[in-house]
Amino acid sequence: MKKHEPLGQIIILNGAPRSGKTSIARAIQTHWDGIWMNIGVDGHMHMLPERLRPGIGLRPGGERPDLEEHLPSLYGAWFESIAAHSRRGINVVADFGIHDGHAGSLHLMENGLKLLEGLPHLVVCVTCPLADIMKRRAADSDPSHHYVKASADDPVPLPVARWQEYIRRAADYDLTLDTSVLTPLECAAIIEDRLQGVAVTPTLGLAQMRASGR
Repeated sequence: MKKHEPLGQIIILNGAPRSGKTSIARAIQTHWDGIWMNIGVDGHMHMLPERLRPGIGLRPGGERPDLEEHLPSLYGAWFESIAAHSRRGINVVADFGIHDGHAGSLHLMENGLKLLEGLPHLVVCVTCPLADIMKRRAADSDPSHHYVKASADDPVPLPVARWQEYIRRAADYDLTLDTSVLTPLECAAIIEDRLQGVAVTPTLGLAQMRASGR
């Protein structure tokens, strides 16, 4: 009889653009044992035909209802891909910006997590104060990101504020990490503690790690 492969661990990092989720994913890939595939929004956008972009990266506000009709299928296929990796014993860290701030309610996170039922998964909210988000946006010089920047008349543009609002209520998160006080490595260490069953809040975890020199 063929021996069953152990299931791969799934970590969903959900946060607004520039919240720091990609840096956490990289820290996990670099410093953790095993194979960790990064299956998230950036890779998905590169795979999409131009006419459907930004696809699953569509920001809150219902600005493109013509694209929203494709989102249930795109997200469904993406979550099924994550599930397929886990069933093959491959770990996945997926950085998303999933929200329900569309022209119509699509329940994208709810339906996506149903596809992960029976698989080991942790859903993490990656957050950061708006002031820090705006500083990171201002410092980003990559023209392909198309980030909305602040101005003297509009220090926090409405699309940026919407991201914060809708991400926070997108799911019942297992863990929330604030990247304004935690480095990517510290975030990864707190996630690792949580996966190992350590009952620790992020703030307490930070103090413990720094005291122990981690």
